[in-house]
Amino acid sequence: MISIYQLKPRFQNLLRPLVQRLFDRGITANQVTLGACAISLVVGGLAAVFAAHAWVFALIPLWMIVRMALNAIDGMLAREFGQKSRLGAYLNELTDVIADSALFLPFALLPEVNLVLVVLVTLLAIFSEYAGVLGPMVGASRRYDGPMGKSDRAFCFGVLGAGVAIGWLSALWINSVLAVIAALLVYTLINRIRRGLEEVSSQADAPGE
Repeated sequence: MISIYQLKPRFQNLLRPLVQRLFDRGITANQVTLGACAISLVVGGLAAVFAAHAWVFALIPLWMIVRMALNAIDGMLAREFGQKSRLGAYLNELTDVIADSALFLPFALLPEVNLVLVVLVTLLAIFSEYAGVLGPMVGASRRYDGPMGKSDRAFCFGVLGAGVAIGWLSALWINSVLAVIAALLVYTLINRIRRGLEEVSSQADAPGE
């Protein structure tokens, strides 16, 4: 199935001039990673504290767009400007799940939105990323397979945030969308494990050089 992640190369091409300017000014990949996580915590905190005011959820789609750009930027700084590091690898994975959790959980504070569904989606998002990270442990690559990868989740919750802010989504609709996201996350989790095992198997079957 198609994931928004597959559009990443085109997105990166648009960002490349900005990345060059950031590098020229001494901005590092780890600084971008930590900054994006910190702002995600602030946005999630504001949404949680002021959840009674629907308009505050407009911050989530606005921030999701910027966050997706920053996630691409930190990766480009690391790969294209020699800033890869072991610490950066840890930060990249840990801050993603921390930021996701901070931005997803405030939806549980909306009237009649199912707490269990919000928590389930949050946990499944963490599990699916963990499955992707485990790829190298079994000899595969880090798996980003969809259909509900990081970019897809950002898009879905951005749409939910916008719908809440303008009053177009009832709790029933939100719960229904969350149920679909949860189902797709389960599929994503299985898909990443399956694709990782297939990758290892294909390497084992390949003729030696």
